Amino acid sequence: MNKAIELVFDFVSPNAYLIWHPLKQLAEKHGSKIEVIPVFLGGIHKLTGNAPPFIRDADIKGKNAYAMLETKRFIAKHGLTKWRMNPHFPFNSIALQRMLVAIEPENRAALIDTLLPPIWEDQLDVTDTEALRKVLDDGGFDAQALLDKTQDPAVKQMLMDNVETIIARGTFGIPTVYVDGEMFFGKERLGQIEEQLIS
Repeated sequence: MNKAIELVFDFVSPNAYLIWHPLKQLAEKHGSKIEVIPVFLGGIHKLTGNAPPFIRDADIKGKNAYAMLETKRFIAKHGLTKWRMNPHFPFNSIALQRMLVAIEPENRAALIDTLLPPIWEDQLDVTDTEALRKVLDDGGFDAQALLDKTQDPAVKQMLMDNVETIIARGTFGIPTVYVDGEMFFGKERLGQIEEQLIS
């Protein structure tokens, strides 16, 4: 039986974009399924005491510069040359994450494929509701239905529950991947994830 890949995901993370396509390729290579776990990264940071690296490491000479060097290497290795830092980062992703919770699990990958390029290639302002609505409609989704679901108390609670559950499993940031209950943090862990898939 092929192993599932659990991906803890929030659109706000640049690394969520960067790992998405290489991880999909890895899953396809090994006949594995990616199970997306939508979370709110801001909530994870608050509850774990973590912070985005550019903030957390701001006072450490050279660390953020080196992180950007590694990001450039990763982009080159995986051909992710369309990636652009979104000028609205860090943006509030809670509505997007509620949409991801609200749709059927089997459709989450399609929603991610629809939204990641506008956000991390075309620099979409996700707080511009009309622009977001157009992207969703053009991607074959019912934008109004998804936007309405972001206000559903049950959807809000599901997202909060996901955050609490994933923190209990050890997650403190994104991207986090689980295979066979083993946790892997960071886009640079693709090799280790593959080893776990074939072990």
